[in-house]
Amino acid sequence: MVRVAAATYPAGAPESWSAWEDAVEGWVADAQADLLVFPEYGAMELAHLTRAEGLSDQMTAVSDALPRAWDHWARLAAKYGAHILAPSGPVREPQGFVNRAMFFAPNGERQAHDKQVMTPWERDPMDMRPGAAPVLMETSLGRIGVQICYDAEFPFATRAMAEAGLDILLVPSQTETPAGFHRVRIGAQARALEAQCFAVQSPTQGVSDWSSVLDENAGTAGVYAPPDLGFPDDGVVAQGVMNQPGWTRATLDLAHLRRIREGGGVQGRAHWPEQFGGDSVALPRISVVDMR
Repeated sequence: MVRVAAATYPAGAPESWSAWEDAVEGWVADAQADLLVFPEYGAMELAHLTRAEGLSDQMTAVSDALPRAWDHWARLAAKYGAHILAPSGPVREPQGFVNRAMFFAPNGERQAHDKQVMTPWERDPMDMRPGAAPVLMETSLGRIGVQICYDAEFPFATRAMAEAGLDILLVPSQTETPAGFHRVRIGAQARALEAQCFAVQSPTQGVSDWSSVLDENAGTAGVYAPPDLGFPDDGVVAQGVMNQPGWTRATLDLAHLRRIREGGGVQGRAHWPEQFGGDSVALPRISVVDMR
């Protein structure tokens, strides 16, 4: 059993590093879970520490701040014995800015996860670029993958993870409108259905009028499973209240998940090649990173 907590996270406007560190530790301490999931672009709140103005300057400020922030997240993972997907943010690489989330294990291991498909707004004006290829993590909790927001609306990367043994898919998101939130939610549920895995979505929430990235946010956290024997009929294991900040918690039974892959009402993971054209789709192999 894996206790998971997904944040509906109100990105703040921290006045100092110590204030930011205390705030995020408060969230981690309150989670009381084995696996904590924070949202896409939640790291943009770090730009407020430098009072940077303008999109480009704020992105640069966050990229500069993230290594220090990641060290704090690593300390929290060790202190609370939790696996944590920290909020993503822009990181400057040779090809330009990429949208990167960092995952932390309590034993000190960490692994970066980059967004692959940019939304129109990320293309212009943000000029974000695709990052490194996705990986699957072998953890003491199971095999965990990450698809950042828009990425979860496309199936092939998750399918490649499924072929490598995916158990839990993490979907950090940041959407301005309810329609955007539901697009990602539906994507997360579709990936849970077709890959016969759990999917955990964590969105930003609230208004941050000082940031063009975090200006408006709508959504709620959710935990989804294949709608099959022993799981909820609608596949919703847990879901928060729309636009209400806080944790959404659930307990994931990975042993039962693996049983329904073999003997559930359907076997979507096994039957993937039988769909029209499914036997002709050549997917790249996903690297598995051992974080145990």
